[in-house]
Amino acid sequence: MCDRYQSAKEIYAKYGIDTDKVLQTIKSLPVSLHCWQGDDVTGFDHEGPLTGGIQTTGNYPGKARTPEELIADMEKVMALCPGTKKLNVHACYAIFEKGEFVDRDKLEPKHFAKWVELAKKYKTGIDFNPTFFSHDKVKDGLTLSSPDKATRDFWIEHGKACIRISQYFAKETGFPCVMNIWTGDGFKDIPADRLGPRERYKDSIEQILSEPFDKNLVKPCVESKVFGIGVEAYTVGSAEFSLSFAAMHDGCLPLMDNGHYHPTEVVSDKIPALLAFFPEIALHITRPIRWDSDHVVLFDDETKEMAKEIVRCNALDRVYMALDYFDASINRVSAWSVGFRSWQKALLLAMLTPNAQLKQLQDENNLTKLMIESEAVKTLPFGDVWNKYCEIENVPTDSELYGEIAKYEQKILSERK
Repeated sequence: MCDRYQSAKEIYAKYGIDTDKVLQTIKSLPVSLHCWQGDDVTGFDHEGPLTGGIQTTGNYPGKARTPEELIADMEKVMALCPGTKKLNVHACYAIFEKGEFVDRDKLEPKHFAKWVELAKKYKTGIDFNPTFFSHDKVKDGLTLSSPDKATRDFWIEHGKACIRISQYFAKETGFPCVMNIWTGDGFKDIPADRLGPRERYKDSIEQILSEPFDKNLVKPCVESKVFGIGVEAYTVGSAEFSLSFAAMHDGCLPLMDNGHYHPTEVVSDKIPALLAFFPEIALHITRPIRWDSDHVVLFDDETKEMAKEIVRCNALDRVYMALDYFDASINRVSAWSVGFRSWQKALLLAMLTPNAQLKQLQDENNLTKLMIESEAVKTLPFGDVWNKYCEIENVPTDSELYGEIAKYEQKILSERK
């Protein structure tokens, strides 16, 4: 292994790339690991099906049923993946003491103390998401955009509570908390009024953001979506709405989920467009198949391109990166691990690309050489550097990963009936 890495190091050096420096850099880049992969977005504060245009498919055994099981599974994933992990938590994952329960508009920092304990254990931070779905106060499929004031007020108070919890996370962990506002509000068929719901949605988010917070500690975001199950015709928080809202409200970031656009759109092209205007942006990284299907992130073309644009734009310190998918058809620990490792691979490959040289060829209009060089770097010994990264981080290589997951399934997951 050492000989192969040394050879790869020398090859990359010819392109002006210091692989040792790259490995030091990538291991410190925080990527948020989403808690909802482990229990199919069920959470701990409700029973019943998912709503809001999202759905988890599959029934693979071993689903986490309690906070203890979910945290144990997340810790296993963290031990299988290289790099720095933040935690990403939805509000429906509040952990209550025995006999205690409060509704979402009354949530307090104390209900997330166990998540803070976990973050401190790993010396990391927490990102947060208000949960505007799977609740009996979602009225006619609407929350912040509902024409019913009592419904809007409930969800506005939920959002404000989440601002306070986000600030608590940041103060306790020492890391900024990215707080993402997304709703599944919309209509199944063609609406008679497209403007009204968006005006109410705008006002509701503004009320949420009126809750005092330190902009250095809390990074509120608005996330768009093109459609969902049951809201095929119209979503209130469209791409144009969310991007415009972020642009017009100081301290609010746009968050792009690469499953939330039309099939012919690619977020990799949108990243540099937004970086030209926003000091910071946020991403939810997934893998859509035809729509927002939230398949496990793989080391595929668009995943590579997204990472490439972040690195090319020198924006590793300007982009908040988080995973967002949920697959119940396969071992959930495997899904988590493969997705996180795939994004790490994409970042590593992007950092091992001679971007400055390729940019210069473009600026010189030497497009012939640009194409040739772009193709040549695709066959550089990336895999040997990846294996070295796994070795440095003391995690399994790709060939060892399945065995580790199979042992965990046999010992832990198979006992969950």
